Amino acid sequence: MATKVSRVTPFLWYASEAEEAVRLYTSLIPGSSLDGVWTMAADSPSGPPGSVKVVEFTLGGVQFQAMQAGRTDGFNHAVSFVIHCDDQAEVDRLWEALGEGGSYEACGWLKDRYGVSWQIVPTVLFDMMKDKDRKRAGRVAEAMMSMVKLEIGPLKKAYDG
Repeated sequence: MATKVSRVTPFLWYASEAEEAVRLYTSLIPGSSLDGVWTMAADSPSGPPGSVKVVEFTLGGVQFQAMQAGRTDGFNHAVSFVIHCDDQAEVDRLWEALGEGGSYEACGWLKDRYGVSWQIVPTVLFDMMKDKDRKRAGRVAEAMMSMVKLEIGPLKKAYDG
């Protein structure tokens, strides 16, 4: 007998500014929308009725929920979101927009102004890294490791040798 699979939805807990963060993300990524905002109508460990906000949204076709409920453990690198970009213009646009007010890190990673980690990655990188010619893939990996923002031109140059 087959087991029914439950739907899995990523859930992000913000200390504050959940709706603001979601509005930024949905404005940047195609196939995104802010689907609903509501407040909890009962007391919770985070506060009285109305103090906890829940934001439902779709990001690149994937459903998410976010909660604004005060004190939290904060975001860290254990969870990040990869955005697959078709070209350098898309990498550049998302890199600048999501990184503004946050911090830029190595190998295409950044932390946005709300503390969420993102990987802004040209799709072609995955194809090159999976190449059966491990020398080519190795050159690409070495090139990637030397970058902060990923640049398709130098990655392709490394791939071609």
